[in-house]
This record gives sequence, C-alpha cells and structure tokens, in this order.
Amino acid sequence: MPRAWSLKSRPHGMPRGSDFALVEIDSAPLGEGEVRIANRWLSVDPYMRGRMNDVKSYVPPFALGEPMQGGAIGEVVESRAASVPVGTKVQHMLGWRDEAVVPGDQVQKLPDLGVPDEAFLGQFGMPGMTAYFGLLEVADAKAEDIVFVSAAAGAVGSTVVQIAKAKGMTVIGSAGGADKCAWVKSLGADAVVDYKAGDVVRALAEAAPKGIDVYFDNVGGDHLDAALLAARMDARFAICGMIDIYNDGKPQSLKYLAKVIGARIAIKGFIVSDYMARAAEFYRDMGGWLAEGKLQREETVHDGLDAMPDAFLGLFTGGNTGKMLVRV
Repeated sequence: MPRAWSLKSRPHGMPRGSDFALVEIDSAPLGEGEVRIANRWLSVDPYMRGRMNDVKSYVPPFALGEPMQGGAIGEVVESRAASVPVGTKVQHMLGWRDEAVVPGDQVQKLPDLGVPDEAFLGQFGMPGMTAYFGLLEVADAKAEDIVFVSAAAGAVGSTVVQIAKAKGMTVIGSAGGADKCAWVKSLGADAVVDYKAGDVVRALAEAAPKGIDVYFDNVGGDHLDAALLAARMDARFAICGMIDIYNDGKPQSLKYLAKVIGARIAIKGFIVSDYMARAAEFYRDMGGWLAEGKLQREETVHDGLDAMPDAFLGLFTGGNTGKMLVRV
C-alpha cells in the first residue's frame, strides 16, 4: 500500500514531529492520460513551512489530513499517456509520498545534462532556477558587481555564489559555522561572513568596505539590515525568502530602511514559477558552466520515506549543506 505524509496539525512556531502523520493512500487504477510514478527522490524546501499555515499566499496551504506536496523525482512504472512511457524518469510536484499518480501533461521529463537524477531537485531544478533568475533577472547583476548572498551554503545560495563568479562578480556569502564557511569559500566566494561568530552588520561592513551592489536575500532579519546599511548607490535586492521569520513570525526590524531613499535601492520579491517558461535559458547556461567545470554541488541525504519530517526540520537548524533530499 502506498504511503504519504500528511499534516496532522498546524504548527505554532517550529514544527514538531507530532504535527505530521504517515498515512496509507489508495493505489487507484489509472485514468486516461495518467501515469503512475515510483518516487526515488523527494525534496524538502523552506517555503513548505508557509504552506503549513492556514493563510492565503501564492500557493494554497496544505490541507489537514491530506497528503502533502513537494518536488519529487521518480520513474514511470505504469502509463496511460503515450508521451510518457514506462521507464521514463520524470520530475513532478507530488512528493512527500512513495508513489504518485499524475496526469502525463503535468510531469517533466529529465533533461539529458549528464548529472544524477537528484540534481534536478537542487542545482538543476527549482533551487537552481531560483538562483539563476533571481540573480541575473530580478537583481540584474552584472560583471564587476559586488554581490552579498545570505544562506550561501544552502541549495539556492550556493548556486548564486557560483553563477555570480562565472559572470565575473565579486561575491560575499554568509553561512553558519567554520565548515560551511570553508565550503562556500571553496565555491569561489571572495569572502564569507560566519553569522554564528558575531554581529552580521559589523562583519559585512568589514567584508565589503566598498559596499554592495546586489543582495540576494534568503534569510531576512539581521542579514537584510546588514545589506541595507552596506548598499551602494542604485543597489538591487532580490528577495527570495526570509527563513529567519518562518517559524516565529516576528516582524523584520528594517532599522536601516531609510537607506532605500538616499541610495535609490530597488527591492523586488519574486517567485521562481514566474520564470518557468524560460527554463531553456537556465538549462543552456547551467549546462555550459557545468561543461566548463564552473559548478559544484553538494546534497545532504536522508534515507527512507520515514525520514521526511526530520529532513524538513533540519532546514531550520542548519542541518544541511547544499540541497536537503530524501532518498526513498
């Protein structure tokens, strides 16, 4: 019997294991045009925390007692869709389970880029596209810009670092702890701020004495304050996520917000789905950088469907370097 994780109760603050329930789901016959997928890899991502709240947002909240959703990679084991035959490797959004039934026109065949399947949930998937379009389109970053990226040891941030270096930018990343900072430095970052070692505002000022032109925000909080204070004239901020407030809901301090006026700072939020129609551009450039040896990646892997909640919670406690994944 297939199994899936459901949301048992809506979390208040940091989620707990008791907020999740592993339930059996029907293995129904396929309808016309549908495929049955044996999931091999499952993604957990910070944005999923927002879907656990019963509030209106850019994606609907998870329904209590219903299977949760998220990115997944799997193999088609039964098909009633001629365009997606048995044996096809696909990506889809019915994760948090070991088996999924999906309309054939709602799955994406994995491109032939010479990378392992799981890479399409990380650097060559949604996190990578977030980094690519957020940096180059939303922030309009260009060669010789000074770029600051928070959560630089995560799936999105680490890709931002490498794309920025491939494009000839100076990059300052932030990460928590000596090991993660060393890894970010190995990716090509010109400087790394260890946010666990002291005041981020002071540390960024020391790392970027000339200021910054671009801030790629995954964190919010004191990182956003530091970026505002360090921003040069006409700086551009791409606001991707604010993991600092996902669980406690505290308001941003924004104590240096007035800097926006004098420095003419442009601040823009974005969602990667805005750019899905341009995926071919992303695959073209990422494939090129990969061939040139300019890309590295790392995954933190938990094994087994039972490990999904622990993997998810690890996103908020520094438990991952690179992309957090579950291998089914």
